[in-house]
Amino acid sequence: MPVLNDVLHVRAAVTSLLSQDYAGPFDVTLALAPSIDGTEELVAELAELDPRIRVVPNEIGSTPAGLNVAIRASAYPVVIRVDAHSVLPRDYARVAVETLERTGADNVGGVMDAQGTAPFQRAVARAYGTRIGLGGTPLHVGGPEGAAETVYLGCFRRDSLLRAGLFDETIKRGQDWELNRRLREQGGTVWFTPRLRVVYRPRPSLSRLARQMLSTGMWRGELARRFPADNGIRYFVPPAMVLLVFGGVVVGLAGFVAPWLLLGWIAPVGYLLVVVLAAVVVTRPDGWRPGVWFLLVLPCIHFCWGFGFLLGYLKLTSNIAARTGRHQ
Repeated sequence: MPVLNDVLHVRAAVTSLLSQDYAGPFDVTLALAPSIDGTEELVAELAELDPRIRVVPNEIGSTPAGLNVAIRASAYPVVIRVDAHSVLPRDYARVAVETLERTGADNVGGVMDAQGTAPFQRAVARAYGTRIGLGGTPLHVGGPEGAAETVYLGCFRRDSLLRAGLFDETIKRGQDWELNRRLREQGGTVWFTPRLRVVYRPRPSLSRLARQMLSTGMWRGELARRFPADNGIRYFVPPAMVLLVFGGVVVGLAGFVAPWLLLGWIAPVGYLLVVVLAAVVVTRPDGWRPGVWFLLVLPCIHFCWGFGFLLGYLKLTSNIAARTGRHQ
C-alpha cells in the first residue's frame, strides 16, 4: 500500500488488511511517502501495535514508485495491491488467492465499490458506479467473471510481476492498466471476478475531485498516445463531448450575429438536460442532497477528465503532470 497524506483513511484500510480471514502467513507493507498531515505518526503507531506491518520509505512519493518499493520489500509469492482509500472485506485475500490458483491467471481483481458518507461523497460514489459517470467498465459496475483488460487493484503472482518489470514509474496514473497491458502482451491473463468488491472512499470535496479527474484524464491521454492500439473508443468519448459542448457554446454565442448559429446551443443544452435527468434517476434512492451535488459532480468528472485527456494526448502536460502526478 502506497501512503501519502492519508491520515483520514489509512487506519481503516490497514485494519481491514489485518482482519483478513486468509489462513496462510502474510504481511502488510506500507510504502510511506513524506507526509505533512500526521500520516507518518499514525503509520508508526500502527506498526508498533502489530509486527505484521512493515514500513518502507517511498522517497519519490508517487504511487508506482511506492508500489515497487513495497513489492521489492515483500517476501511472499503472492502480492496484493491495496489503496489507502480502500477497505477490503474479510474474505478478500482468501477469495483472491483461491481465484488465482483456480484460473491460473497472473492477476486477479474485482470491483471498486465506491461508497460515501457525506452527501457529496455519495454523489461521487453514484457517478463512479454508473455508466454515465466513468463509462461502465466491469471494475466500476461489475459484470460476469472472466478474462479482462484491467481490474481494480489486483492480486498478482510475484514472479509474473518481476517478469513484467513491475510498475512503470514514469506513469503516475493509469499504471495499473499499463502493467496489465504488459502482462497480457507477454501471454499472461488478467482475470476479473465480481466476488472481489473493495470499498473505496471518494474524494471529499469538489476541488479534490477536480484535481483527481484532471490528472487521471491527462495520464489516460498520455497512455492513449503511447499505446494507440490498446485504447478503445470509450476513452475518446469524454474529450469529444468537451469539444462538442464548448464548440456549441462558441457557435451559439455567434448567433447574435447570425441567428442560424443559435443551433449551436443544442449541444450544451442537450448535455445539461442529460445531467439533470441522470441526477433524478441515479440519485433517487439517496435523497435530494446527493442529487443536488450530482448536478456538479457529473460535469466535474466529464469535463476535468475530458480536458485532461486532450492535454495528455496533445503532449501539453509536462508542467501540469509534474504537479498532479503524486499519489493524492
